[in-house]
Amino acid sequence: MRGLYTIVLLIISNTFMTIAWYGHLKYQTFSKVSMMTLAGIVLASWGIAFFEYCFQVPANRIGFQENGGPFSLIQLKLIQEVISISIFTVFTLLIFKNEQFKLNHLYAFLYIIGAIYFTFKK
Repeated sequence: MRGLYTIVLLIISNTFMTIAWYGHLKYQTFSKVSMMTLAGIVLASWGIAFFEYCFQVPANRIGFQENGGPFSLIQLKLIQEVISISIFTVFTLLIFKNEQFKLNHLYAFLYIIGAIYFTFKK
């Protein structure tokens, strides 16, 4: 069950992270966002990223083996990367309509999935 909690928290965390890091690129056409300075955008992104940390830190603590979780530190990081890339891909395709998911992107993603497989292999 700790593994499932970890993954759910990582999904929530990475959703906030993606919005914080990339959301301003899409919404720069809104008058309030376009009037913000770079410092304002950074501060707004940090405000969003705060919620990323509110989920990321507990996910790592719950999921880490030395805290009773099922994952090694390397496994946690690779799981987080796959979740991050998955959420980023969905975000990009839904929000940025001019971006395309190409075959080489799929191959790169499959290699990352392969890294996860080999990380969990005994």
